[in-house]
Amino acid sequence: MSLADLLLMEITTIEKTKQQNMDIIKALLKEFESEFNTTKKFLALVPVDKFDWAPHEKSMKMKSLASHIAELPAWVSLAFTTDGLDFATAPYEEKKVDSNEDLLKLLEESYESGKAELEKASPENFDKQWILRNGEQILGDLTKYEMVRIAFSQTIHHRAQLGVYLRLLNIPIPGSYGPSADDQSF
Repeated sequence: MSLADLLLMEITTIEKTKQQNMDIIKALLKEFESEFNTTKKFLALVPVDKFDWAPHEKSMKMKSLASHIAELPAWVSLAFTTDGLDFATAPYEEKKVDSNEDLLKLLEESYESGKAELEKASPENFDKQWILRNGEQILGDLTKYEMVRIAFSQTIHHRAQLGVYLRLLNIPIPGSYGPSADDQSF
């Protein structure tokens, strides 16, 4: 095999790898948009007059849960723009919301922030370390990719909690990954 043939094989391999990496980002962006659209449907239904309601004494209040859901897409941005988060030096502060419009605006801003970082992300950075801690206590020793997946998973997890809250208040639940008992559209 000639040197030219070897170089051509190497260039082809590099191009295939670049394409696979871009395919990962495209897949993440598609999933991110889908989760955003579903989350928007749920947050639009949160009753402002029930912001202080919770189904159980150990449960978050509706407002706290909804505002947390709305801010989670920004954790994608956090994954790419930092090497971690330390609750001891940056304590969690609930976002201020007073209406559904505030919730939807927070969600939109969070999504746009996360989307912008994901669009310019380099898959080579996916394997870089990202640490979640509370002072000396390590809560998560992750990669940046794993943190992106956690941001997605936390959105889905808490949105499902919100669905239970809405159901208990007899508010019809929109479909997420298909029809719901209240919404037969797909």
